[in-house]
Amino acid sequence: MAESRRLPGQAGSDRRRHRPEPGPEVLLASFDFSGTVEVEVTYNPGGAEKFRIRPDSYGITPEVLGSTARFTLDRPRNVVVQVDDKIFDCLHLFANPIEQDVPAEGDKHVMYFGPGLHTPTNGELMVPGNTTVYLAPGAVLVARVIIEEVENSRVIGRGVLYNSKAGALFIRNCENVTIDGITILNPRYENIRVAECQNLTIKNLRAFSREGWGDGIQLYCSENVTIDGCFLRTSDDCIALYTHRWDFYGDTRNITVKNCSLWADVAHPINMAVHGNPDPDNPEMLENLNFENIDILDHREPQVNAQGCIAINAADGNLVRDVRFDDIRVEDFRWGQLVHMRVVNNPRWNKASGRGIENVYIKDLSYNGKNADVSIVAGTDAERTVKDVTFENLRVNGRVIRDSGGKPAWYLASDGVPMFVNEHVQNLRFLTTEEAAGL
Repeated sequence: MAESRRLPGQAGSDRRRHRPEPGPEVLLASFDFSGTVEVEVTYNPGGAEKFRIRPDSYGITPEVLGSTARFTLDRPRNVVVQVDDKIFDCLHLFANPIEQDVPAEGDKHVMYFGPGLHTPTNGELMVPGNTTVYLAPGAVLVARVIIEEVENSRVIGRGVLYNSKAGALFIRNCENVTIDGITILNPRYENIRVAECQNLTIKNLRAFSREGWGDGIQLYCSENVTIDGCFLRTSDDCIALYTHRWDFYGDTRNITVKNCSLWADVAHPINMAVHGNPDPDNPEMLENLNFENIDILDHREPQVNAQGCIAINAADGNLVRDVRFDDIRVEDFRWGQLVHMRVVNNPRWNKASGRGIENVYIKDLSYNGKNADVSIVAGTDAERTVKDVTFENLRVNGRVIRDSGGKPAWYLASDGVPMFVNEHVQNLRFLTTEEAAGL
């Protein structure tokens, strides 16, 4: 049986940091299954003219029977059932695999929350090491969950972490932590903040926010992190990778984000390197960052210098290197750029420029739509450059962008995106799949 919940609508203001008034509601439902399931969704107000099942890449075309849509799922998936192009009055439907190895209530290593509302007196839940927090189906935990300086802890289940007084989950200086299967409905601030951790797994997470600074997953100064199979709809960055900020210090490396759907009602679906250590004697870096099999459903950011479905803004002494994007599908979004890649010192957020961006490989990136503004790839000067960036099989509305042929000689390949590239960019290439295979 599906569980359904309502969440106030996402940010509706044109100012990124403005806290919006309560807006329209969105609906969530979830269920577990194995095999194949037939789904029927009825739009109760009636009058529906069309239904769209997103992400588009799933290729699900529903049978429409008046105000009811019928379709089949042959595997667990996170989908959005959208009626007449309404982006708020839509259904987020989360189809899970059947739970396995459910923790036992009463186990001394398990903090078990059964169906119902749970509210700790101080609004916080501290998780010890070697402990599993289990949110059973129907459980709603109103708390900020803190996992700090421990090993081998988990937060799992089909329940909901709801409306915490600050960020929903704070994980710091930990090793071997797993977040699996839960839903976070946190109107304000970030859903998950991770700092100075190693060997972390976040999978099958569904997370929503609606107010300013409502990032989905923030990673600071962490290594060996996998984010897999998540659906994030947020009022700030969906995925944000940083180094130093506040009292967090260290590099960020070996990060994998895969099999995810990202919907940024404000800011970026993917953002990295804005925050770091501006001290020239203690610079930090982000390296070996991998993104694969990702659907970007929306991006809405009015600020030109803060746009980009894929945004790499190397600032505060950061060096970004060895980054790979593979099979990224971008649906038409409301406001912003496809790619924003700069070495930058923005005085609003930074105290120093970044050191550079190097060795970025973007394979099978596709965008279909008409709302994208001009993308930007730009270095700062001869010492702080963007270099060795390759696009393989970049497709914009079905057209492959390439250096060789297919354009007048006086045009740059980047004009076909369109993309602004300044004089501090070195070795930028646009290749077809065949050309890349021949290298």
